[in-house]
Amino acid sequence: MSKTCMLFCFTIVLFCSKTNAHFGIYELKRGDISVNLTNKGATIISLFVPDKNGKLADVVLGFDSIEHYMRYFGAIVGRVANRIDGAQFTLNGTHYKLACNEGRNTVHGGPKGFSDVVWKVKNYNNKGDSPCITFTYHSCDGDQGFPGDLDVSVTYTLVEQGLSVTMEAEALNKPTPVNLVQHTYWNLGGHNSGDILSNEVQIFGSNITPIKSDKIPTGEITCVQGTPYDFLKPTIIAANFADIPSGYDINYVLDGGDGLKTAAIVHEMRSGRVMEVLTNQPGMQFFTADFIKDFVGKGGFVYQPNAGLCLETQGFPDAVNHPNFPSQIVFPGNKYVHRMLYKFSTKC
Repeated sequence: MSKTCMLFCFTIVLFCSKTNAHFGIYELKRGDISVNLTNKGATIISLFVPDKNGKLADVVLGFDSIEHYMRYFGAIVGRVANRIDGAQFTLNGTHYKLACNEGRNTVHGGPKGFSDVVWKVKNYNNKGDSPCITFTYHSCDGDQGFPGDLDVSVTYTLVEQGLSVTMEAEALNKPTPVNLVQHTYWNLGGHNSGDILSNEVQIFGSNITPIKSDKIPTGEITCVQGTPYDFLKPTIIAANFADIPSGYDINYVLDGGDGLKTAAIVHEMRSGRVMEVLTNQPGMQFFTADFIKDFVGKGGFVYQPNAGLCLETQGFPDAVNHPNFPSQIVFPGNKYVHRMLYKFSTKC
């Protein structure tokens, strides 16, 4: 483990001991890849992978103590990730009013979503060919305004190709919307390497769900071809960036069926690192973090706009208010299962 990571972990443990919070740091290691996680928000706090020369770097943005974590960095987001228009929806004839935390809207589950709570550790095994950890959380009926009791889990597993993530949820007594997201900010050059605008990105989504000024979807589904959102072929992020005033923050309608499929591939050309993201979900939010400014990150490195990118596989934003979008309603007796795989490799 690098000196930076060791300092980072020590800082978190020290913070926890002072506050008596039940936070812990858990390492998974397989070959050259290692990942550190915490049960605060079931969060990825570091992930080390080699570059084309075998040099390891931490490719996850983060902070030196849990108290400094903000804006969902590395966390599991829910009960419903992304935005809900007017912080309200109607389900089976019942109108639900949610807690607002972005103007009149709800974003990423509300003021105290799943990223802000302490999860339980159900299983932790850092041995063998598939080291893994499972975090669980129980969300009560009425949590942030959402109906019904919900049991949630996320399992992180290091596999031969990279990091597997499985998010599951069971509605216990009422139908409820569920849209869980893994919200890591990635920089394949290393978290302290500068911006991601020179990264080459390919997104396997021929359409997007366009948004209004408050980032709520219009309900339309439009083609990306001939627009700055077209990443169907590998494209440098900076190529059309001037045409996106606030940076990329849009949901892609992924091509392919319901099974595990490739959503995106990112190539950081200086290091040669490549990350392929696979998912069974219908959408993916591509976000280039334009809002970051003077954030003091790990080891004191100061993050600036576009210091990282997010590839948040998901259901469509505000699906509870758009019947033409894939449903996010989970009924008692059924299980929500969101699968992801981050595959890491290198090329010259």
